[in-house]
Amino acid sequence: MVPQRRALAGITALAAVLAAGCSSSGHPGRPPSPTPRPPASSPAAAGAALTDWPTYHQNARRTGNVPGLPAAGPLSLAWSTSLGGEVAGQPLIIGGTVVAATEQDTVYALSRATGKILWRTSVGRPLPLADQPCGNLDPLGITSTPVYDPADGLVYVVAQDGATSHVLDGLRLSDGQVVVRRDIPAPDHQPAYDQQRGALALTDGHIYVVFGGHYGDCGPYIGSVVGVPASGRGTIWSYRVPTPKQGGIWAAAGPVVAASGTIYVSSGNGGRFGPPYDGSDSVIELTPQLRRIGVFAPADWAYLSRNDLDLGSMSPALIGDGRILQVGKSGVGYLVNATHLGGVGGELTQAPVCVAFGGAAISGSTVYVPCFGSGLAAVDTAGDRITIVWRSQSAVWGSPVLGGGALFVAQPYDGNLYEVAPTTGKVAHALHIASRLPDFVSPSLSGALVLVGTLDGVVAVRGA
Repeated sequence: MVPQRRALAGITALAAVLAAGCSSSGHPGRPPSPTPRPPASSPAAAGAALTDWPTYHQNARRTGNVPGLPAAGPLSLAWSTSLGGEVAGQPLIIGGTVVAATEQDTVYALSRATGKILWRTSVGRPLPLADQPCGNLDPLGITSTPVYDPADGLVYVVAQDGATSHVLDGLRLSDGQVVVRRDIPAPDHQPAYDQQRGALALTDGHIYVVFGGHYGDCGPYIGSVVGVPASGRGTIWSYRVPTPKQGGIWAAAGPVVAASGTIYVSSGNGGRFGPPYDGSDSVIELTPQLRRIGVFAPADWAYLSRNDLDLGSMSPALIGDGRILQVGKSGVGYLVNATHLGGVGGELTQAPVCVAFGGAAISGSTVYVPCFGSGLAAVDTAGDRITIVWRSQSAVWGSPVLGGGALFVAQPYDGNLYEVAPTTGKVAHALHIASRLPDFVSPSLSGALVLVGTLDGVVAVRGA
């Protein structure tokens, strides 16, 4: 697993070659919230229902597709707020409040209308690069996208706290007070070598947290998933990839949760380069209690591991809860049956797509894949086939979201926000918002606003 910007630059040539060849729920028994949301009949709740962004890509299935937004139009700056630290994850939007978490281990609430800081809370001790075993985030604090739980009014974040501690904090949306705090034990017993990047997920009364390694793949880390009770009390569940080392679960979109509660994650290269299969470079199906009930891996999993071609550089794209499109660093897309992943070599079909990082957006049978360096790709999966419908211009790449009849893509290296037509891939509008953006940046949508985390805070753009 080599997730950060030098790794991305290192596969630019591979991406170009591949591009040329790709033609064709609640918490039973929890105490009542001290700051409950307005009832559904209230104007505030009704107005927020279509535009809340409570988790990465807006929903547990990570579709990144929000109906009911105003029609997209020219882009213009609404506001920009400096927070003194990188916002690597997506900002959350709950009603009139924007929540952003920084690598300085500080969580902020902002006014959706103006960007004014409403409150700020420090939740840990960020780790300087000089004190990390390897890496290139300086400092390392909160990297993943938080998740909001409407059942208790809490925003959950995971902070790097010193050299060896990862802590789950639940903060009250109304005032930032920490209501839940619990240390997360490392399933691989190597917390100094674990890094928490993938977005948090919420289901079955638990917050699900994934771990991979630091940039550089140093040390004896092993990829894992941990389920922590959202109440902060009770049994913690965990799953560890059955490989001797590595197998990181690190894609920015984090776990994907089906309507049934089944959890899907994808893993990177492992430590075994030949039989028997070791669970690396796979799509993994888990129960809410984190028992593995299914797995898919390409037949050439050992080759992928040997050459650092993580299948898990993108989180699984769950298509209608029935199929999954998985694309990784090798550039090959695999379509699999979500309810019967098929084991090693068990895909329905495979085809060249692109080198992909992050999270896809999904509309019906079409998956908008976050291609690296070769342009966003619209992939049709109807008929259990993989067909490239269009590919955008090469500069337009990153993890897209869909709303108001447009795709919105923030490109890390040129600092532009692009508005793209979903049917053709043509750029309708573009706006330069920063000299550079975080490596795995992805926008959040709220009404007519597009919100983007930056290396220093949050930018809000009018997109309609």
